[in-house]
Amino acid sequence: MHLVNRTFDELAPGDVAEMRRLITADDAYIFAVASGNHNPMHLTDSDLDGDGQTERVVPGMLVASLISAVLGMKLPGPGTLYRRQVLDFHARVHAGDEMIARVEVLEKLADGAVRLATSVRRAGDGVAVLTGEAVVQAPSEKFDHDGIEVPGLIVERHRHFEALLARARPLPALPTAVVCPDDPNSLRGALLAAEQGIITPVLIGRAAAIQAVAQETGANLAGVEIVDVAEDTAAAAMACAMVREGRVAAVMKGHLHTDDLLRPMLDKDLGLRVGRRFTHVFVMDVPGQPEPVMVTDAAINIAPDLSTKVDICQNAIDLALSLGMEPRVGVLSAVETVNPAIQSSIDAALLSKMADRGQITGGLVEGPLAMDNAVDIGAARTKGLKGGVAGRANILVVPGLDAGNMLAKQLAFMSHAEGAGLVLGARVPVILNSRSDSPMSRLASCAVAAIHHFAQQGKRR
Repeated sequence: MHLVNRTFDELAPGDVAEMRRLITADDAYIFAVASGNHNPMHLTDSDLDGDGQTERVVPGMLVASLISAVLGMKLPGPGTLYRRQVLDFHARVHAGDEMIARVEVLEKLADGAVRLATSVRRAGDGVAVLTGEAVVQAPSEKFDHDGIEVPGLIVERHRHFEALLARARPLPALPTAVVCPDDPNSLRGALLAAEQGIITPVLIGRAAAIQAVAQETGANLAGVEIVDVAEDTAAAAMACAMVREGRVAAVMKGHLHTDDLLRPMLDKDLGLRVGRRFTHVFVMDVPGQPEPVMVTDAAINIAPDLSTKVDICQNAIDLALSLGMEPRVGVLSAVETVNPAIQSSIDAALLSKMADRGQITGGLVEGPLAMDNAVDIGAARTKGLKGGVAGRANILVVPGLDAGNMLAKQLAFMSHAEGAGLVLGARVPVILNSRSDSPMSRLASCAVAAIHHFAQQGKRR
């Protein structure tokens, strides 16, 4: 970031500067640690005033600090020191609100100080949250350099997964066919979800191998149904049969190849097709993000055509609605304008228009968007992008499997995110975990499947 200040001699009454900032839940935690103010009204979902609604009010002084940012970075800029600040608070701020902090030079004082009008208002409705005046010592020396690099902070992991687990636990346990859980990771994942009351597993595969893994890991299989099937594909076919018979309401991948799991499900007569393409969604818990971020399709459709991308979008929107999210689909490309030489940009524009015409329903769809202006409001604003999705996308539709796989792994290994994997478009949710997934990822995958299943059941009634 390049910073340039305005010295006292360069300032004049009427000079104005603004900064925008999206307030997140993490901001409140960082402020609590820095200030020592651990007021639960700012940090928890408690109803402390008895009005029936949870608070999570952003601390007033955190909002006021946005004024300090404008003074220190823009007007007058680097070298500015506070002498006085008067604040009047008019409204409250919550995580997810975008704020505009503004300062205006009112008067230059004789001793090198400057008096400024200060305000913070909500970007959405323009409501003034606070107003006041500041007196600052303006810089006397010119500053024109690159800014200081500030390291990013990881405040809290698993916030979104914990919330999903809290929603899933009160639901009835989801009867789930676990296919070939004959390695420690897949068996532990299924039994852990059963212990949490999220699924009721039916273990399908080589019974002797499953029991050997249980003995090796000390897992307790008491009361757990085991269906002895010798071959992987036959075990997957048995899971499909149990779905059709109504014995289970989800399928979970164990220690077998994804192709072997899905092949019987795609059978026109004996499989689990319901008219849409099978598509994969990663529900990512990304530290610092205000809600989960979905990445689709990163595991099944290698180079999806337009009709497949329609199903990719619709399946992800349906899942987001089940999870209580407001679906905002950013269809990704390398650019944010349509380029006839880049097929993904053409597909993205068509998907956006199809949503406008009601061919994709339940959420906002916008594209093409590059990754930066899909998820960052500042980047979207720089490119002049408007609407409800740009800078705020919570569903990222990628051009193809390679891009999706790389994006999901970048989030995991560089942003410390974790993903819950689900295949949609089948008669029941299909829980798809990889061997490297953590216990929390496996639990969250089961939770997402349970929440989605019972939400869809409620719609059918």
